[in-house]
Amino acid sequence: MSGHSKWANIKRRKAAVDAKKGAVYTKLGRELIAAAREGGGNPETNFRLRLAVEKARAANMPSDNIQRAIMKGTGELDEGTVYDEVTYEGYGPGGVAVLVELMTDNRNRTAQEIRYIFSRHGGNLGESGCVAWMFKKKGSIILAREDNEASEDDILMVALEAGAEDVRVEDDAFEVVTAPEDFRAVVEAVKDAGLHVAEAEISMIPQSTVRLEGEQAEKCLGLVEALEDHEDVQNVYANYETDT
Repeated sequence: MSGHSKWANIKRRKAAVDAKKGAVYTKLGRELIAAAREGGGNPETNFRLRLAVEKARAANMPSDNIQRAIMKGTGELDEGTVYDEVTYEGYGPGGVAVLVELMTDNRNRTAQEIRYIFSRHGGNLGESGCVAWMFKKKGSIILAREDNEASEDDILMVALEAGAEDVRVEDDAFEVVTAPEDFRAVVEAVKDAGLHVAEAEISMIPQSTVRLEGEQAEKCLGLVEALEDHEDVQNVYANYETDT
């Protein structure tokens, strides 16, 4: 989810991993399947798959589960279930733009459930294209300050020399932003410099944000959390800012 502090959101998600391990493994497994289906089953030549494997290992997903998911993606293991990658768009409280990326084996069921979640939390599901124009696809690399001893100047120099478009400095983390085509090179350069990457992904970054406070902020957070908890949802992006 993209909102007020990306690193704060990542830490919140990771704190819930143990309590929802089965659901987390389901989402990770589907990303492994999609990555392998798109670019093959070798993480050395399929960068999307490599990132998915790294994320799965970081969540302590068993190696057998990872391998089975990859084999499903390549067609070596056929269980008869076909997942479609789908994006839904809508509005949250305060007019916040929300993008939801899913993998589902039943589009009709999932559409009804996502529509209900939006409605229940003070939002509404919109038509295709209604908010996508507010976001741009970018590479997003998160470097937590607590995991990196390098100075701010050193991190900025490494990222920008590697081809990053921007480095967003927060109190507790840096977000390195890249063009999608430069993402792999920047990730590898950052790691080669000895920096610890907390999370790296191709993300939808909002071009403008809506400031929310009080009840609206709580409702929007509730909507995002409910969407993230849905088993078919892979990613949620929203263009709000809040101190909540």
